[in-house]
Amino acid sequence: MDHVARNKILCRFCQFLLNTALITVQKSQAEIKQENLPQHPNYKPRKNNQEEGEHMKEKEVPLQDARNSRSDWQQWGPYLSERQWGTVREDYSETGDAWGHLSHDHARSRAYRWGEDGIAGISDDHQLLCFGVALWNGKDPILKERLFGLTNAEGNHGEDVKEYYFYLDNTPTHSYMKYLYKYPQRAYPYDDLVRVNRQRSRDEFEYELIDTGIFADDRYFDVFVEYAKESPGDILIKISVWNRGPEAASVTILPTLWFRNTWSRGKTDARPAIRQDEPVQGSSVATAFNLELGHMFLYCEGGPELLFTENETNNQRLFGTPNLTPCVKDGINEFIVRGTRDAVNPERLGTKVAAHYQLAIEAGKKETIRLRLTGTAPQKLRESTPKPKDPFGRQFDNVMESRIREADEFYSRIIPATIGWDKSMVMRQAFAGMLWSKQYYDFNVDEWLEEHKADPLLPKSRDSRNKQWFHMLNHDIISMPDKWEYPWYAAWDLAFHTLPLSLVDPDFAKRQLELMVGALYLHPSGQMPAYEWNFSDVNPPVHAWATIFLHNLQKAEDGVGDREFLKRIFHKLVINFTWWVNRKDRFGKNVFEGGFLGLDNIGIFDRSAGLPGGGYLEQADGTAWMAFYCQNMCEIAVELADADPLYQEFCLKFVEHFLWIAAAINRPGEDGLWDEEDGFYYDLLRLPDGTSARLKVRSVVGLLPMCATTVVEAGQREKVTLAMQALRQRLSHMPQLLETIHPTGPGHFGVNQRGIMALVNPERLRRMLAKMLDENEFLSPYGIRALSRFHLEHPYKLSYGGQEYQVDYLPAESNTGMFGGNSNWRGPIWMPMNVLLIRALLQFYLYYGENFKVECPTGSGKWMNLFEVGREITDRLTSIFLRDQQGHRPVFGGTEKFQNDPYWRDCLLFYEYFHGDNGAGVGASHQTGWTGVIAGLIRLFGTADAASILEAGKPFRPRREALKPAA
Repeated sequence: MDHVARNKILCRFCQFLLNTALITVQKSQAEIKQENLPQHPNYKPRKNNQEEGEHMKEKEVPLQDARNSRSDWQQWGPYLSERQWGTVREDYSETGDAWGHLSHDHARSRAYRWGEDGIAGISDDHQLLCFGVALWNGKDPILKERLFGLTNAEGNHGEDVKEYYFYLDNTPTHSYMKYLYKYPQRAYPYDDLVRVNRQRSRDEFEYELIDTGIFADDRYFDVFVEYAKESPGDILIKISVWNRGPEAASVTILPTLWFRNTWSRGKTDARPAIRQDEPVQGSSVATAFNLELGHMFLYCEGGPELLFTENETNNQRLFGTPNLTPCVKDGINEFIVRGTRDAVNPERLGTKVAAHYQLAIEAGKKETIRLRLTGTAPQKLRESTPKPKDPFGRQFDNVMESRIREADEFYSRIIPATIGWDKSMVMRQAFAGMLWSKQYYDFNVDEWLEEHKADPLLPKSRDSRNKQWFHMLNHDIISMPDKWEYPWYAAWDLAFHTLPLSLVDPDFAKRQLELMVGALYLHPSGQMPAYEWNFSDVNPPVHAWATIFLHNLQKAEDGVGDREFLKRIFHKLVINFTWWVNRKDRFGKNVFEGGFLGLDNIGIFDRSAGLPGGGYLEQADGTAWMAFYCQNMCEIAVELADADPLYQEFCLKFVEHFLWIAAAINRPGEDGLWDEEDGFYYDLLRLPDGTSARLKVRSVVGLLPMCATTVVEAGQREKVTLAMQALRQRLSHMPQLLETIHPTGPGHFGVNQRGIMALVNPERLRRMLAKMLDENEFLSPYGIRALSRFHLEHPYKLSYGGQEYQVDYLPAESNTGMFGGNSNWRGPIWMPMNVLLIRALLQFYLYYGENFKVECPTGSGKWMNLFEVGREITDRLTSIFLRDQQGHRPVFGGTEKFQNDPYWRDCLLFYEYFHGDNGAGVGASHQTGWTGVIAGLIRLFGTADAASILEAGKPFRPRREALKPAA
């Protein structure tokens, strides 16, 4: 295929996908030379022989089976939480102090109620049986069974995990997974971390684990944990332990298998059990049984001693009351650390077992442990079952190598071959983090409230968190923001998660969106649950956008899309849209509130609380979100109207809603949210005496109206002729509605007869972009800041209700305790907001083409079209993770070991947000969730041809295998 033909295909495909933004064309593998494939450390060239051909036939089976439900390749996965302690679900206190009620110290001794946690762990999709890795260096006061971090009260910037672990690889079916944990050889400084962070002010940096000196002289172990599935229920496990220190060192490795405690809640009469079985080929065998899973067998190579206990609370240690069983949850800890022999069951029976490996490892060397978790029964258990082959024979290594090769081949079809090794690695680890961050989430809120004596359906129920959400019954695999810091779903985070997930597992992405509007999640009033800490908080309504995005992705692949998916979710979204209109438009003025809307510290007040002295806010972001919601719903209705004309009525409904909102937000004079003097949108404070004042904080709140922009193709208008006719009739009676939006329609069509729905007109767009692209305001070397740097020297101050309020530019962590102390939108760079701004730029580019250029950066004398501006911002965002000319990655800031050590510098962390001036990672260190969208941005601009995406034509349909999940 010549370059001209290829560019035409690229431009057609990009033109179609850019209407939903951030999806890009996949080049045919025939066009990519083998030597240009991403050189991932695990990559091995394919063999060109008959054996490889047979292998490739087998490789497709796991995916086909998973998608066709013939066998469940996703029954087992990384569904184990990394922190169950300190969550709302486990809080049974009178005060609602989740952190204090079940602390890290209690966690090793108390059986959880709603879930389990562990290191590098996996479980089945109902989390009945769990596997994780525990460690002991001979010096720690306790086993390292779970990750440690500071609670909200302990950290000078709120809660924070104090461990170093990395998600290195994963596939959609979890046929191959790789995880790295860095385990110090010195005693872990639990008390020191708490003490020093408590002493530090909010103006100081956090005291991190690496700051304690515990990794000095490289005295630590790199513990790599790999999983490879030979079949859906046959999981091969390899634990490779490297001694990075200068001397030989010993470490105890305790691969642990246990049942989640479901029997103590009285929900089942059948208590599961794990017992020791006869050895097989010199390997120790533990047999686990419960009614749901049947028999599962853990083979442990080398015949280590198996230590058994019960997953029951140690009441004696915690509460001074008798234990229910002689052996309890922390029995293995007591046996290993304190040498208490009777802490484990001599009968070799229980609900928790650990294989006891003691390793002495030379400096610079490694030792490997191999295990196998499978449903294949030993002969002694079932005489009718043939004796299994050697569980650790040559086939073990062959399967492990095959799954690694398959993972490389899968990602070579997703990662553009032209972007180079470093960007390829960023994409690979971003996808790995997305897939590792799946978690089984179990929460029956009605039962939880009843246990708290707070069930609202019962008389004299006391007040309690989430009291109005008693209908919720959640028991699903959900994409989490972060399995330690945020081990619960967050509704608007989840919508952003589906963007990168759609590139590797579109089916899972669609299921995530459907969960949030399902009957067991969506409130009867129509509200979507925000997050576990307070389901009633309000998150931005971005789910309609994610929905049409996923449909259009599939449509680009197969030419049809998934209208049934659209239909199922559309009607639930109508209910949610109605909730917004009825609950968040206080006086029916089409100007919306909504509270903090995810932008925790962006405002001068806590926007989720009542304002001091009364009054209320008319929010530029809340109003813009609703305008965007209208556009997304209209786009879905157009798709559905193609097959069912009845949906044309919905098209008209949502276009009219958009027009009312535009008229309200752009109302001239003091009642509108646009400030003509500053050329920016601001929140409006309505005072009890009837007066009002604009809160002139230059933040992403004021940039969001620009994001409410969607191109309307000529073909879309042709699908809804009746709706267009009714709209023209409406506008003939109310022509003033057109005065408050971007010009569109006859006489104002853009490139290829495109129309546009946008809140901002060309003049306002230029004025807003002048600020957004000013390096002294929003444009950082690493993306768009959440707050203008203008406020560094010009803090916004307000005297109100007898108090003084101030907003300063804070490029890193927050200096206030609002929303937990580490929540900060006052300066850092947030991927989700950058994604929406880039999407808006691409939408405007589709409308204007080359005819609209702006100075970028402002004052530089360099003029760009809006596609080029989007690429410029993307390049800045991507540079956060890439090595610069000195070989340093901005994400690691000034941490020397991460910047220069070969065993650290390529292990990436995808933080919650990033320093507004130097790009260093800040906030939750493993929030790959929405930060994972960087993979989609790299992919988009790594293949899109900016010079020709405006061509009209039918969308190119890439080869099906290019967009489907692999084994």
